[in-house]
Amino acid sequence: MTVFHLRAAGVSLVLDTRGDAASITHWGTDLGELDPPDGLFTPAVPPSSIDVPLRLSLLPSLVEGWSGRPAIESGHGLRTVEAHQHEQTAVIRSASPDATQEVVTELELTGQGVLRVRHRFTNRGHDEFVLPNLDVLLPIPAEASELLDFTGLWSHERSPQRAPLRHGIWSRESRHGRPGHDDAFLMVAGTPGFGFRTGRVWAVHLAWSGDKRIWAERSALGYSVLGAGELTAPGEIRLTPGESYETPWLVAVFSDAGLDGLSDRLHPWIRATSELRRPRPVVLNTWEAVYFNHDLTVLGQLADAAAEVGVERFVLDDGWFTGRRDDRRALGDWFVDDTVWPRGLHPLISRVHAHGMEFGLWVEPEMISPDSRLATAHPDWILDSGPTWRWQRSLDLTRAYDHLLERLTALLTEYPIAFLKWDHNRDLLTPGVAHRQTRALYRLLAALKQAFPHVEIESCASGGARIDLGILPLVDRFWTSDTNDPLDRQSIQRWTGVLIPPEYLGGHLGAGTAHVTGRTSALGFRLATALFGSAGIEWNLTAASPAEKADIAAWIAEHKRLRPLLHSGRVVRADSPDPAHLLHGVVAQDRTHAVYALVTLGTPAAALPPPIRFPGLDPDRSYTVRPIGVPPRTMQDAPPPWLAAGEITLPGRVLTELGLPAPLLTPEQALLLELS
Repeated sequence: MTVFHLRAAGVSLVLDTRGDAASITHWGTDLGELDPPDGLFTPAVPPSSIDVPLRLSLLPSLVEGWSGRPAIESGHGLRTVEAHQHEQTAVIRSASPDATQEVVTELELTGQGVLRVRHRFTNRGHDEFVLPNLDVLLPIPAEASELLDFTGLWSHERSPQRAPLRHGIWSRESRHGRPGHDDAFLMVAGTPGFGFRTGRVWAVHLAWSGDKRIWAERSALGYSVLGAGELTAPGEIRLTPGESYETPWLVAVFSDAGLDGLSDRLHPWIRATSELRRPRPVVLNTWEAVYFNHDLTVLGQLADAAAEVGVERFVLDDGWFTGRRDDRRALGDWFVDDTVWPRGLHPLISRVHAHGMEFGLWVEPEMISPDSRLATAHPDWILDSGPTWRWQRSLDLTRAYDHLLERLTALLTEYPIAFLKWDHNRDLLTPGVAHRQTRALYRLLAALKQAFPHVEIESCASGGARIDLGILPLVDRFWTSDTNDPLDRQSIQRWTGVLIPPEYLGGHLGAGTAHVTGRTSALGFRLATALFGSAGIEWNLTAASPAEKADIAAWIAEHKRLRPLLHSGRVVRADSPDPAHLLHGVVAQDRTHAVYALVTLGTPAAALPPPIRFPGLDPDRSYTVRPIGVPPRTMQDAPPPWLAAGEITLPGRVLTELGLPAPLLTPEQALLLELS
């Protein structure tokens, strides 16, 4: 056995396989060329402890002296029996002393410095084996003593929370059958006070769309770890002789440049494997425009208005299928309602296509209404037996798989559908089925993708309750949240975007008074908020004034012009001493072009806000700064002279370090600035 050293993009992973059990001795900044002598990674033996050095193995457990949360709850200590490295991947095979349990661990360090780790457990015995939870653990240094993760609720996803990492476990568990609105999302440990631009941080995310747990632990033994794994119910994973179980990938990222440094690795890695091959179309979704009022004349007029402002994809939301006049019935009956649509969807689609727009359709295949033809025909396909949730229950995908594939195939074959808005509006409240339900979902999505490669799919789960890297390879868009309120969206998009690139994150322009919150927002603020992601509209444009339509058309044209930058550039966020102010932007990879948004969320702490300092610029290149978009509302006797002049040209070093005097924006406003 030997020491493996994986290196890429300023990151090192050192894996020592010379002991009984392989252990990660370093994950973090690049160590350069390394030829470690024997004993370099062997710790001292403290008093009143095991009589050999305690090393944190890949699969730490109680039998080897690790009293923290084990990677596998097994009575056997697993020992390394084989190890090899090929380029940037190391594979370690471990086995129990009686050879009935085998775990193969795969570790990959991508060219962007993203670490991926997973285990594959195989039952080598002669009897069925009930597998307990199997997790991936990674060591972090003592300096990573502050934690950041996320919580939330419907329409308020990805709400950050911080705490010190003390002795013990900070553990987050998801039992929703999906990650949930309160998904921990990322578990980040860093140096105290780390921000978007500062600090050393280590972060993990579990690429899985079902139940899971993710945690940080600091042990009195001297080790700190980040860990994660699928959360299974007792007896949920049963392996016959020779059968295997593979954990989801743990995606782990180190940065010595704060949270933006995590995005600097994750976004290029995701883009390198992305299936997105064309610009993200500007969408109009009909939900907040018409709700269940499906009428060809009304929807045709909405399509006309959408085309007038430059929309590229028209999506018909809930209400199109048999008997669906409200949200209390008909889920599962995926046939076009011939009482509402006597000629099917063809007349509407023809009108949409006549304007040069694509057509998309809303579906919710994983759910079933008790009041539906499908429930009457197949009551054994219903999973949940507790209370209904939004008047619906979960459909057993393993039993209904063929039916769903046939129904969706029929729709996609009969109609020229370019996009499915795939919704998931309730938790799965049946214990012990989340694993097979999630695997069946992945299989169904993959089958549709293979059969209809031109059809794009959006992952929507009551908004943003299923945004993860497990489902990402199977979808083309995430619905970030059910709220279109720009004030809430600023925070939701900011934090979701640490992990997910903006081109995947649907952000829509809603009505002046938000459907979810009832808050009224200025058009300019709504437009600026929806500009940066996969942009769209969720508003009855036929009720918009001519002036509003003109502003929307200009905004869409601006988005299309900037789209190559917004969806390929480097996402940057400034740290602000005043929580009422945000600054975020996207900088081209060659740093020749950038767009920023200066945002006021509330009342500022001081009469004069801090200067606008632009992160991510080339210090040795000069940039011309000019405002774009709808001018924000201000409360000032005179604007800064540079803004009154319309533009200013300065070196990047000055714009980053000194900055520009900020205008006095009133609360809930945004100033868009383009730099070239």
